[in-house]
Amino acid sequence: MTIEKWMSWEGGVDLIAKTSEELEMPNVIVHVARMVHTPVGSAPGGMLFWQPDPAAPPLAFGFVSSNPEVAGYFGKHIFAGTPFENAPSIIGQILIEISDEQATARVEIPGFIFESHLSNFADQTMIQREPSTMSPFYQQGLEAAAGHACLKVNGTKIDLTIPPVGITGGPCAVVARCGVYAR
Repeated sequence: MTIEKWMSWEGGVDLIAKTSEELEMPNVIVHVARMVHTPVGSAPGGMLFWQPDPAAPPLAFGFVSSNPEVAGYFGKHIFAGTPFENAPSIIGQILIEISDEQATARVEIPGFIFESHLSNFADQTMIQREPSTMSPFYQQGLEAAAGHACLKVNGTKIDLTIPPVGITGGPCAVVARCGVYAR
């Protein structure tokens, strides 16, 4: 198999959640890493989706990075063929802190500050996932699922329901110390 499109990361802090148990689909995604490497450059980066009112358009949606080329790479190359393919690029700042006890991500974009906090980790495991509808890429990495997750948006704590499985087929609250997406 020839790999043409890829990205790798270190220091991933991922949260996919719903603000109500009644919601069918998650309306919160804070999926970011301390450093992402792509064919077009390296920088902190990831994905944001914040739709507090499921009947209204999202308030924040796109691929975020301090490097516009890195932010612009994800949709067309990694997430092609998914609802995220045409997500906009957002220039923002990402600060990640990871220890054995907790992981935090602070993402600042125009108009919003997202602060996620994960703790109570399961054992770290090596994962290898095959392509699926929402994640049309191979995924390998090290993950530790979080037993506790919380999120603040602009300083306000958000009530969350964490689904058992996320869009990539793994846990919805996870610290992913390193990994790769490839297609």
